[in-house]
Amino acid sequence: MSPSKPLLTLYGRTYCHLCDDMLAALQPLRDQHPFEVRVVDVDADPALEARYDERVPVLEGGGRELCHYFLDEAKVREYLASFR
Repeated sequence: MSPSKPLLTLYGRTYCHLCDDMLAALQPLRDQHPFEVRVVDVDADPALEARYDERVPVLEGGGRELCHYFLDEAKVREYLASFR
């Protein structure tokens, strides 16, 4: 990851269509706000599985939750704008 690019973390599952949808919805935002996305499979870690359970996908930035289930584009744009 480049230090100038913000990092978003998407907590999800491999078989989750909402997770796939959120990841796809993030892609168009990269044209205006370059960022990295780290995808974390909650099923690979019992602590994360217990924490998120059926509440995936969850998108975090800077250690705070930006949205879950569906992309909150306005909130993500606001977060990304803070890096300009």
